[in-house]
Amino acid sequence: MSEKSMSTKYDPTSVEQDRYQFWLDGKFFEAKDDEGKEPYTIVIPPPNVTGKLHLGHAWDTTLQDILTRMKRMQGFDVLWLPGMDHAGIATQAKVEAKLREEGKSRYDLGREKFVEETWKWKEEYAGHIRQQWAKLGLGLDYSRERFTMDEGLSKAVRQVFVSLYEKGLIYRGEYIINWDPETKTALSDIEVIYKDVQGALYHMRYPLADGDGHIEIATTRPETMLGDTAVAVHPEDDRYKNLIGKYVKLPITGREIPIVADDYVDMEFGSGAVKITPAHDPNDFEIGNRHDLERILVMNEDGTMNDKAGKYKGMDRFECRKQIVKDLQEEGVLFKIEEHMHAVGHSERSGAVVEPYLSTQWFVKMQPLAEAAVNLQKSEEKVQFVPDRFEKTYLHWMENIRDWCISRQLWWGHRIPAWYHKETGEVYVGCEPPQDIENWEQDSDVLDTWFSSALWPFSTMGWPDENASDYNRYYPTNVLVTGYDIIFFWVSRMIFQALEFTDKRPFKDVLIHGLVRDAEGRKMSKSLGNGVDPMDVIEKYGADSLRYFLATGSSPGQDLRFSFEKVESVWNFANKIWNASRFALMNMDGLTYEEIDLTGEKSVADKWILTRLNETIESVTKLAEKYEFGEVGRVLYNFIWDDFCDWYIEMAKLPLYGEDEAQKHTTRSILAYVLDQTMRLLHPFMPFITEEIWQNLPHQGESITVSEWPKVRSDFMFKDASNEMKLLVEVIRSVRNIRAEVNTPMSKKIQLQIKASNEEIKQQLVRNKEYLVRFCNPSDLVIDTDLKAPEKAMTAIVSGAELFLPLEGLINIDEEVKRLEKELDKWNKEVERVQKKLSNEGFLKKAPQNVVEEERAKEKDYVEKREAVLKRIAELKG
Repeated sequence: MSEKSMSTKYDPTSVEQDRYQFWLDGKFFEAKDDEGKEPYTIVIPPPNVTGKLHLGHAWDTTLQDILTRMKRMQGFDVLWLPGMDHAGIATQAKVEAKLREEGKSRYDLGREKFVEETWKWKEEYAGHIRQQWAKLGLGLDYSRERFTMDEGLSKAVRQVFVSLYEKGLIYRGEYIINWDPETKTALSDIEVIYKDVQGALYHMRYPLADGDGHIEIATTRPETMLGDTAVAVHPEDDRYKNLIGKYVKLPITGREIPIVADDYVDMEFGSGAVKITPAHDPNDFEIGNRHDLERILVMNEDGTMNDKAGKYKGMDRFECRKQIVKDLQEEGVLFKIEEHMHAVGHSERSGAVVEPYLSTQWFVKMQPLAEAAVNLQKSEEKVQFVPDRFEKTYLHWMENIRDWCISRQLWWGHRIPAWYHKETGEVYVGCEPPQDIENWEQDSDVLDTWFSSALWPFSTMGWPDENASDYNRYYPTNVLVTGYDIIFFWVSRMIFQALEFTDKRPFKDVLIHGLVRDAEGRKMSKSLGNGVDPMDVIEKYGADSLRYFLATGSSPGQDLRFSFEKVESVWNFANKIWNASRFALMNMDGLTYEEIDLTGEKSVADKWILTRLNETIESVTKLAEKYEFGEVGRVLYNFIWDDFCDWYIEMAKLPLYGEDEAQKHTTRSILAYVLDQTMRLLHPFMPFITEEIWQNLPHQGESITVSEWPKVRSDFMFKDASNEMKLLVEVIRSVRNIRAEVNTPMSKKIQLQIKASNEEIKQQLVRNKEYLVRFCNPSDLVIDTDLKAPEKAMTAIVSGAELFLPLEGLINIDEEVKRLEKELDKWNKEVERVQKKLSNEGFLKKAPQNVVEEERAKEKDYVEKREAVLKRIAELKG
C-alpha cells in the first residue's frame, strides 16, 4: 500500500491488464442466491454470433454494467446474465459467404453438415465476444451464460410454439416472400441487395366492364398483371368515388376484377389508382387480405410463367414482359412508357432479380397477445419506459399490429416443431416428434430469430420448469437496456410473450438509448467508412475512458456523437485522478485502515470537502437511480477535478508540509476517506482505474466491486464551513483572474486589500488568512470593514467583500501602457483587414456562406478585443 506500486503516469494498458481475471477469480460477479439480500436482475440483450461487437454494443453493455456494479455495492444480490443470439438469417448468410469463398454452397454440404459448420462458427465468434466483454470490464455472471439455441432455450421455444398453436394463436397461411428464381430458394431480407436500376413505368387503361370509360394505372412489372385481382383507389378520392364497387375488364385475359377502396393508396402518386396483384407484391397481399381477394400466382419457381399466364406459359418472366408490352400496345391499352429509376432487389447469392412470391408460412395471431400488453400499460404493473415518450411509440405499434410471420426458409435456427404425414398430409405439432416418425416429415423451415429472443428474460432463468430456482428468485428482471431501434422487433415481443407465459411483465423498466453516430451526426456504416471499433479505442485510451464517454455523452433516448477528442479528454480526467491519488498516497506516510481517524480538529477546507462529498454522494445516487448518467458524470467530474484536485489537495499541502502532527494525521485520514468514497462513486463508470487506486488505499475487503456504496453522513455536513470556503475560493479566483488580466505571474508578490461588508465576513477571512497568503501571494494583506479604494487599482466584487489590488504593486504602468499600445496596433490592423474583406462585393458574392459568416464572427471578435485594450489603456492613463 503505497504510491510506489502506482506508476508515475496513468497507463490504462498496465492498469487494465490482469484486473478482469482478478474479478473472475474472486467470483465477485456471480449471483449468490443470498436470501438476506434483495435480488436485482438484468439480462444482457444477446449479441448476434455474426461477428465482433460494435460501439452500440459497448454503449449498451456499459450502461448495464454501471447499474449492476452500483446495485451490487448497494447490497443487492445482483444477477447480470450473459448470453448470445444464434441470429438465424445473419449467421447463415455469414457462413454461406464463407463457404462461397471455398467454392461450396450449403447444398453441397446438406442440412446436417451445414448446421455443424454453423455451430463451429458460433463457437469461434462467441469466443471473440467474450474477449470483448472482458476488455470492456463487464461484470457478467458467466456461470449462467445462455445461448438462444442451447438445450434449455430450445425446449422453451418448442413449448411456446406448441402452446400457442393449441390455443389457436399460431396458424399456417400464405405470405409473400423474397424468392430467387435462379437458385429456387426463398431469401431472407439480409440476402437481398437493393440496386438502383433504370427501368420503365408502363401506363395502361383498364376498361370498365360496363363499357362506360376506363381507369388508368401504372406499373413497373406488366407481366404480373396476369395475376391482378382488383384495382384499388383511395376512399376519399373524389375522382373515383363513383367507381368503387364497379368492375374493370383485365386486358388480354378479359377477366373481370373489382375496383376497391383502400387507405393504403396514395392519391397524389400517378393516377391515384393501382393494380392489385396479391400473389406477387407484399403490399398488394395485405390489401388482398383486407378485401378477401383471390391470390393468383402466375410464375413458376424458376421465374418462368405458369399455366395461369395463359398464352405466355413457359416464357421467362422478362421475355414475357417484352411480349405483353407489345400485345398491350397493339390492343391500345398501353398508352405511355416513361423511364423510371427505382430500387430493385437482387439475390446476394446469385445476382438474380428477386421476385416477391406467394408462399405458405407460419404466423402468430397477434390481436389477443397485443391487447394484453396494451392493457398492462393501464395498470400499476406497467413497464416503465425511460424516457417515457417511447411508451407512445410502443403502444402505437402494438395497437396497430399485424399478424407475425414466424417461419423462415433457413437451415440455421429452431426447426419448427411441426410434422406432416407422408400419406395423409395430416399436420402434427408437438414438443417431441410423432412416435411413428418414419411416416412423418418435419417442416423444413426454422423460426424467426425474434421468436426465441422474445422469451429471453424467462427462458434463460430455467422456464418452463416453474420450480427452477433462478426463475423463482431473479424473474421478473429489473431493467432492460436497449436502443430505440428495436422497440418493435424485440421489446414488444418480450412483453407480450412474458405476459402470456408467466403472467408477469418481463422487466420493471426499459432504459432506451439512441444510436452511436460519427462526429458529424451521420450513422456509422461500411459505405461511409466511418465505423469505429471499440477495441481500437480501448487500445489507445483504455476501457475506462471509452466507458465514461459512452455513459455520460448523451441523455436517455438521445443519439450519441462519437469523437476521439472527447475520449481523449476523458483520458486526461483519468490521468488527473491518477496523479491526485499518487500525491495522496505519497503523503499518507504508511497510514493503515485502522489508523484512519476523522474525529480530530478539522480545518475549513476539511469540513468543506466532507460536505461537498456528502452532496456529491446524494446527487450521484439520486441521478443514477433515474438513469441520468450524463448528469452523474458532470457532478463527479466537477467534484473530482475542481473541488478535490484543484482545491482540497492544494489546501491539504499546508498541514501536510507543516509541523503539527495531529493536523497532519487528520488531513491524511480525510484524504484517504474522501479518495476511498470517491473511487466507489466512480467505480461503476471506471472500474479498472478505481480498483487499482482503491487497492493502494488503506481499505478493508477484497475488491472495490463488493465494497459498500457511499452513504451521506449527517456528522459530516458543515454548512457554515462550506459557505466560508466558498468565500475563500471566490477571493482566490478573483485575485488569480486579475493577475491573468494584467499579466502578473503568481510568483510576483502583490498588495491585496479586502473590504469586508461586515464583521462576520472579516472574521472568516482573518481566520483563514493562511490560505489567502498561500494562494494569493500578497506582499501586504489588509482585511477590514472600513477601507477606501486606492486611486489606481484593479477591483473585484465577491459575495460579502470588495477586493482592491493597487496597480503600482501589480505592474509597471508605463511598460504596461507600451505593451497595450502594441497590442492595440495589432487589433487595429486585424479589424482593418477583415472589414476590407467584408466590404468587397466580389468576396461576398463568390465566397460560400459559411466562409462569409466566419469572417463576420472574426470582425466581431477583433472589435471587442480592440475595445477592451482601449479601455485598459484609458484606465491606466487616467
